[in-house]
Amino acid sequence: MAPLEHDPTVPHQRLGLLPLADKGYRSATLDNFLTERGVPLLYPNYRIHIPRPGQHLLKPFRQLIESVFHTLKGQLDLERHGGGSIDGVTARIAQHILAMTAAIWHSRATRQPVTRSLTAYDH
Repeated sequence: MAPLEHDPTVPHQRLGLLPLADKGYRSATLDNFLTERGVPLLYPNYRIHIPRPGQHLLKPFRQLIESVFHTLKGQLDLERHGGGSIDGVTARIAQHILAMTAAIWHSRATRQPVTRSLTAYDH
């Protein structure tokens, strides 16, 4: 709710805005807040509820988000970043992401047969 309280024009500037949320974020307060502003919220329904329009879109997005989290936490060791301050943490996260991006770009630019495997960069 905070982004829309800060800038109420966001829904009008971003036509087709469709925020995604997990079940834990569902509340009558949030639903009413977003409905008043004309912003639909897409979240998984409980089994007893009728599926909402766009429900089939959640699974692929959730898998993508979980994949990114797994990569950042596991392969890039971001849980053991070693940064002593918020600036240090930010710099280390940026370094890791940029290094991985460079590795992916290099694999594609040199037409490596396997472009998604970054196992060599994990050790």
